Amino acid sequence: MLLPTRLISSTHPTLHFSHPTLESFLWNTLIRAHVQARAQPTGPTHSPISIFVRMRFHGVQPDFHTFPFLLQSFASPSLLHLGRSVHAQILRFGLAIDPFVQTSLISMYSSCGNLGYARQVFDEIPQPDLPSWNSIINANFQAGLVDMARNLFAVMPERNVISWSCMINGYVRCGQYKEALALFREMQMLGVNDVRPNEFTMSGVLAACGRLGALEHGKWAHAYIDKCEMPVDVVLGTALIDMYAKCGSVEKARWVFSNLGPNKDVMAWSAMISGLAMHGLAEECVGLFSKMINQGVRPNAVTFLALFCACVHGGLVSEGKDYLRRMTEDYSIIPTIQHYGCMVDLYGRAGLIKEAWNVVKSMPMEPDVLVWGALLSGSRMHGDIETCELALKKLIELEPTNSGAYVLLSNVYAKRGRWEDVRHVRDLMETMGIKKVPGCSLIEVGGVLHEFFVGDDSHPETRQIHMMLEEILERLKVEGYVGNTKEVLLDLDEEGKELALSLHSEKLALAYGFLKTSPGTPIRIVKNLRICRDCHVAIKMISKVFDREIIVRDCNRFHHFTQGLCSCRDYW
Repeated sequence: MLLPTRLISSTHPTLHFSHPTLESFLWNTLIRAHVQARAQPTGPTHSPISIFVRMRFHGVQPDFHTFPFLLQSFASPSLLHLGRSVHAQILRFGLAIDPFVQTSLISMYSSCGNLGYARQVFDEIPQPDLPSWNSIINANFQAGLVDMARNLFAVMPERNVISWSCMINGYVRCGQYKEALALFREMQMLGVNDVRPNEFTMSGVLAACGRLGALEHGKWAHAYIDKCEMPVDVVLGTALIDMYAKCGSVEKARWVFSNLGPNKDVMAWSAMISGLAMHGLAEECVGLFSKMINQGVRPNAVTFLALFCACVHGGLVSEGKDYLRRMTEDYSIIPTIQHYGCMVDLYGRAGLIKEAWNVVKSMPMEPDVLVWGALLSGSRMHGDIETCELALKKLIELEPTNSGAYVLLSNVYAKRGRWEDVRHVRDLMETMGIKKVPGCSLIEVGGVLHEFFVGDDSHPETRQIHMMLEEILERLKVEGYVGNTKEVLLDLDEEGKELALSLHSEKLALAYGFLKTSPGTPIRIVKNLRICRDCHVAIKMISKVFDREIIVRDCNRFHHFTQGLCSCRDYW
């Protein structure tokens, strides 16, 4: 087989034929090549461990380069037993004291989902080097132990850019986006000359901005990249596309994508397709995918997931079916549960509940929470109560503490006026200690993020916010707005229901936006839950009456409100 010339530097001592372990160098190169090639769709059939077994069969003794290469091939819990067997070989050959081997062992155990073994390896190192510290911090983040990772970061004797990048990306991976941005600010304030952010640091920062919908923060990060003269390669370019799309600026995402030039890889194309999909630009997604194929870029599973999302938001049922066929027949990509979940969602939203059921029944794996949730959403939208209740039952079986499932079941009963059943479900939630996830909306004003919860009165300017909201709603009522009290699934009188509607988190965030921005300024809001129908109608009217562009990102997609219309065309 042909080995990539970039595997090892031409100045490396093992390339000298006088090297005493020339045989081990050749085997190590084979192992490394197989580890790297197995990540590719057309990778070799031989596993790296089989190469190692042949190496030993030929009597070649491994050295301190062998095992770091080999350990990279064990990256799932199912391979833990093989990783432990290799660890035993490391001990047998007396290579456990090598720092590179120690770091590789920590990474292997972490990738295999066993933090206990990773920590044991770390604790047995008399004086851990910097890569070992970075590796154990990353292992704690992979296990979701954010506080432990932060404590280790606080006591490590020295830090490099990898340490800071590991922390920032770890926070992002664990959903602590504000903490990621705060740590980046801390990194800058320290002003350590030897520790400057690199492209991986900035990718984490951009990801945090995107998840928060913090466009001003994201623009600042982009300006910082330019100021530091970091080359916007495919890694940073993809991160920028994703950030701008998630922050509601699809124009800037297109601009970054275009500026990447002709050498865009599949991830850049997929990021752009995904960004367009979340904004409901389904036809543009389809066109971009065709352009990608024409330019010889082979799509992957992520590309098709983005395409399916575009079809879901655009109601493109026949196109979605065709992409599923092409995915398997033309590109030999095996659909994952996420792809099947999108197909269930596609059929369900279109009212094709029978077809959605057929997908659920024919899937080669057991449906998960997201699949049942997609079926539930479609059946609830189209009034199929029987399917709705069955999907809810399956959801609760899989996740007995899933608050969303209980809330949806309660809402189904409320819409049918079955208030006794509503009270029973909510009593059950209270008994089991299950709490409803409250509606929460974020708005960025002047580079500062403000968070509002449903019925929130904790903001320092609550009085002014409520006065502004009352003024807005009074103006809407003059224009014919009537609150949709059917959206309030509580046993209240009409006046109580109207009050509850007016205090939804997105309305509070919108009022704050009106309070703090000048007329004509676009307002961007990020909400953690699906926007309700009443808020959707109200914001459409607000965009027309006050001549404001309002962009809301809910948990499903973007809604661009202008002149009384929404980009979703009321299909969400």
